[in-house]
Amino acid sequence: MGPQGGSDDEGAPPHQYRDEATSVSSGSSVTMADAVLIQGSEASDEEYYEYYEPSPILKYIPPRVRRISRAVAKWVKGPQPPRPWKIRPFFPHIQSAPIQFIDNYFPKRKQKIVLLIFFYICWLAAFSLVLHKSAFASDIPGHGSPVRIRCTDRFWSDGNGCGLNGDLCRPFDNSSMTFRCPANCKRVEVVNPHAVGNQEINYRPLVIGGPRDSRDSPVDTIYRGDSFICGAAIHAGFVSDQIGGCGVVSLVGEQSNFPSVKKNHISSIGFDSYFPKSFSFVKGTASTCRDLRWPLLAVSLTFTSLLSLFTTSPAVFFPSVYIGIFFHVALASDPPNLTDYYAIISIALGRFLPASFCMFAVYKYCVRRQQAGLQAQIEKTILWLGGCWVGALNNYTFDKIPIQRLTPHDIKQQPGAVPALVIVVLSLFSIALGQAWALRIEGRLPKYLAIYGIFVVSLLGLVAVPKMNVRIHHYILALLLVPGTSMQTRPSLLFQGILVGLFINGIARWGFDSILQTPDELRGDAQLGTLLPLILPPIIHNNFGLSLPPNITFEWPLPLPKYYDGLSVLVNDVERFRGYEDAGKNSFTWTRHSKGLPEYFRFAFMSGSSSGDYTKAGTWETDGGWTEMESGPSF
Repeated sequence: MGPQGGSDDEGAPPHQYRDEATSVSSGSSVTMADAVLIQGSEASDEEYYEYYEPSPILKYIPPRVRRISRAVAKWVKGPQPPRPWKIRPFFPHIQSAPIQFIDNYFPKRKQKIVLLIFFYICWLAAFSLVLHKSAFASDIPGHGSPVRIRCTDRFWSDGNGCGLNGDLCRPFDNSSMTFRCPANCKRVEVVNPHAVGNQEINYRPLVIGGPRDSRDSPVDTIYRGDSFICGAAIHAGFVSDQIGGCGVVSLVGEQSNFPSVKKNHISSIGFDSYFPKSFSFVKGTASTCRDLRWPLLAVSLTFTSLLSLFTTSPAVFFPSVYIGIFFHVALASDPPNLTDYYAIISIALGRFLPASFCMFAVYKYCVRRQQAGLQAQIEKTILWLGGCWVGALNNYTFDKIPIQRLTPHDIKQQPGAVPALVIVVLSLFSIALGQAWALRIEGRLPKYLAIYGIFVVSLLGLVAVPKMNVRIHHYILALLLVPGTSMQTRPSLLFQGILVGLFINGIARWGFDSILQTPDELRGDAQLGTLLPLILPPIIHNNFGLSLPPNITFEWPLPLPKYYDGLSVLVNDVERFRGYEDAGKNSFTWTRHSKGLPEYFRFAFMSGSSSGDYTKAGTWETDGGWTEMESGPSF
């Protein structure tokens, strides 16, 4: 591979310019009759030379700086004339064999069009049949059709979301639900600090409990009601993480002493007290309904590879691959997090049209220029198409990088995020240098420096917008970087494929999220940063030797801070008290619910029915002692 016009060596001296009409050979002599001097009396002073008024700014610039600036500008412009890059295929006879096959057996244009239509029909039929079998499961005998649930679905809400005593999340027992879990739920984790009793967990699956004995079957395994249902089913061995599964989950009411167990590559969280809602899985209801995303990947990968090998036209190759991969991501490999599959189809179609306009611009200005005249069929398939699939399957590839979101808060709290970010930045910088050099050889570097200068200025302008945060989603990153891959080099084939795949994944999965987002949008379920209540030391009546049950009383000073009118108390992560200032409530008394078990108390201010951040947990120990709360919020 190399630039075209290799004989025009960048380091060679420039060709001597000759005007063909008046040129004189170097060996000929010039006589006086051939050159007539203009006499001084016949010409004015202005005719001897053209005078340029120097810019007044130049006198303030040191000559050395001016020389360096001119040298840099000359270097940036690249060699003259420019030399476009062109891939010379390895083993050209082998790589051109698919095209020769088509030309030999389908020489006419009409034949090729009919063959292409037949190819599309086969592709659509194969994809649709496997997708239908994957998306719609049959009934579980005696329980009906399973309900599609998400990897993050639970029976309980955080904080006081379930209301006083959890009444908004009833029933607690004697109820069951037929469910269907998608594949790949094992990797789903909480991404903000989450309180479980006096523990604070982060970046791990929210699965609380597990088998109390290694001999327990999945149906004998109990989980706390606020656990991820699908994560618990995988942990119990009830469904498979690779293919998902169906079954029936049963609510079993209040349970206590949830153990911490590592099983099926998930480490569950222990909880040594009680919780009012728990669940287990019903024996004999595990169904073989399968999430067929991997067979669907085989179908899509086969057809896109065949198309890449047997087509040379970018106008056929790019739209076909884009449409096929877009709907594969939107409907199979990384669909939106919804339970109604028809809603998933509707969302995919709604996002497809605006994404297509973006891809048309990418095709017109980047893909078409890069792939015009490209005859390296196998290299195109491996580099461009392979890279595109790597980007489109972002939930299995780049999601493994420990960077959840590019915000300072997330980077600080996520383990491994800082070194990963350093590696990513250095990699992007080295790639950018290589692409800039390739653009320089083609003589296009000045234009692209101007384009990226506009990008940088625009981003800086967005950063300056008050009370908003810039978030560069991966579809935006793809659109920003893909112009720098428009030359025909092997690295550009790979990089452009990856960027197009990232764009497809970003839009098909998440849609066109704004580049400017409010702090509330970025916060998600993280801490709010509100004030924390000041709780006075508790008054404890253990009532040892008496028939009265132990109790503990908490008090707080009035009036409450501005903007707050009440206080909420969680006991074992369940709201047990709401007291408002206008009712004169400044204390809360709790009677021990179960002997021999600790109880955990957290407090938060309220504004109406909404609570702020809760304190960390204080512990009423089994021996009647009190462990004070640590400073700072929890959630």
